[in-house]
Amino acid sequence: MLNKGLRDKESERIDNVLKTLHSLVFVPNKTFDSDQLGEALKDFGLTIGSLGEITTIDLLVLLERLHFDWYQKEQFADFLVVFSKEKPFDLIEKALAIYNYIQQESKTFSFGIFNKIAAVKADL
Repeated sequence: MLNKGLRDKESERIDNVLKTLHSLVFVPNKTFDSDQLGEALKDFGLTIGSLGEITTIDLLVLLERLHFDWYQKEQFADFLVVFSKEKPFDLIEKALAIYNYIQQESKTFSFGIFNKIAAVKADL
């Protein structure tokens, strides 16, 4: 387990990478820079290619191992949903699995997550 100081630094690092990922894919009518996206994913031990190839279970294990909190997992799933619309990868199932994992394992019902699950299922 990480001590509080290391946990705070790690959480801040994860937040910064997630902000970078979101800034690269959430800009309307902008083609994103795949090199920048790849660099940001490297901080999580992923590449654009491996993101499509990793199993859902392995992705959940990776997020746990990287000490993502519930909100960070949700932000990563949000990134996967938007990224799926931009690339030929189908990452919707992985995003759905992350949302379901959060809803079940956090022991707290979230209407926000519930609505995201419904929206993703509607798009399938």
